[in-house]
Amino acid sequence: MRDLYSDIRAVQALASASRSAAITGPAIDLLGVGRMAVIVNTGAITGDGDFGATLQESDDGSTGWTDVDAAQIQSDAPATLAATTSYRLGYLGWKRHVRLSLTKAGGTSMQVGAVAVLTDLAERPVP
Repeated sequence: MRDLYSDIRAVQALASASRSAAITGPAIDLLGVGRMAVIVNTGAITGDGDFGATLQESDDGSTGWTDVDAAQIQSDAPATLAATTSYRLGYLGWKRHVRLSLTKAGGTSMQVGAVAVLTDLAERPVP
């Protein structure tokens, strides 16, 4: 059977909106999660918006946020995100909380949103 639905949980990593500045998404709690990835979906770019995406991690989800070491991220996202494209960022680290960080190097704005996909969950089937 091709049932992936019962084995994953989707969590908002960044609400879809037109972004004109750097922003971080909400903390994603990985307690009871075996694997996770963030799917970033871009839309229109205005005024040569130059945005990039990375992950940050924290032990408690509210303080001590640091960029995840490049060796702990699997990513097909380039340094500058393209319009109307989807990218994957996988987390290989050990911290309990992760969040998406959208950086801005220049330009005006970009339409972007993201969802985190959590799998290998301690609670199954996924509610």
